[in-house]
Amino acid sequence: MTLTAPEPTATESTRTIPRFVSVDDHIIEPAGVWQDRLPEKYKAVGPRLERLRVANLQFNGMQYSFDIVDGDSAEGKWADFWCYEDLKVPMRRIITAVGFPPEERTLLPVTYEEMRKGCWDQTARLEDMDVNHTEASLCFPTFPRFCGQTFTEAKDRELALLCVKAYNDWMVEEWCGGAGQGRLIPLIIVPLWDADLAAEEVRRNAARGVRAVTFSEIPPFLDLPSIHTGYWDPFFQACAETDTVINMHIGSSSRMPATSPDAPAGVQATLSFNNAMGSLADWIFSGILVRYPTLKLAYSEGQMGWIPYALERADSVWREFRGWAFDKEAVPEPPSFYFKRQVFACFFRDNFGLKNLTDVGVDNVTFETDYPHSDSTWPDTKQVFTDMVTDLSDEDVYKLARGNAIRMLSLDLD
Repeated sequence: MTLTAPEPTATESTRTIPRFVSVDDHIIEPAGVWQDRLPEKYKAVGPRLERLRVANLQFNGMQYSFDIVDGDSAEGKWADFWCYEDLKVPMRRIITAVGFPPEERTLLPVTYEEMRKGCWDQTARLEDMDVNHTEASLCFPTFPRFCGQTFTEAKDRELALLCVKAYNDWMVEEWCGGAGQGRLIPLIIVPLWDADLAAEEVRRNAARGVRAVTFSEIPPFLDLPSIHTGYWDPFFQACAETDTVINMHIGSSSRMPATSPDAPAGVQATLSFNNAMGSLADWIFSGILVRYPTLKLAYSEGQMGWIPYALERADSVWREFRGWAFDKEAVPEPPSFYFKRQVFACFFRDNFGLKNLTDVGVDNVTFETDYPHSDSTWPDTKQVFTDMVTDLSDEDVYKLARGNAIRMLSLDLD
């Protein structure tokens, strides 16, 4: 499928929109990420692609269920699977959805040939970014999941650490190297099972220019220590010292808000911002932002319409519940102070948030295209953005489209 940039509409032609710096896109990893880098003894068990026939693919909560059937069967269809230890994960159209109308963004299993090439190929991705008025893009992982949970859950920790480092080496040297340098922004994962190793990996990559790392919005949902325990301090210290932004994508706790186990996925999709809201309260009352005043947080794909009330409520709790609800010595300023100083929201469609931009904080908001997921606005992002910002000043439009992202990520752009 070949698409070109849409013709400008009357609305679009009346205003100059700066090229976007998208702080939340995704990479469908190509076949060689791990196989090209792992020692020979690990290649048969390390991450690798296999083509299998799959049937009855369904989504239940945060889990997928499916049946692998015989290759000669008339049931199901062929799909490319990422295989690692005992894990088998099929590729699905909802995570490779660009180019398809909404009704065709389904759970259909896919092969790499059936995806748009920009999902996994650097040259094609840069071309798709040009079509979409996008100068630079920060990409989250797919097979490792949003904060590397796949390797944290693995059995062999030696292999898992090698996989984390292999992914980061590929991200920095290949995906963000060559023609991608300056346009594809490196985002690394860390070994979450060891905070000291995580700190080491942050510093190793910061030494070669990386300024962004993924982390879980709610670590205890991954059976990891909470941010209140002190366990993560070496990691937080490394991020603060190296100006590395901690990016927490919705779903990075492997659990999405839902009312019941049998609720349709549309319930979870509607409530997806809830974990970001809970995470923000966690961070604000933990005192971590006080102890590390240069640390920066980004709530990727968390949207922003909920933020004004969340801060209003947190400030009220800070004033009225000082005697018992938190350590007032650890949080000497109102929560909104720390949000304004250190936290960034991220949106792709949020008209309500834009109407309340002053209360959110125009300097605290970044923008994304979510390529190639089913929420992506590609290839119409410029028009979608233009229609949302008609009431904003040129200065504020610049901040949202790219300026805040450049400042957040310390990018050498403009």
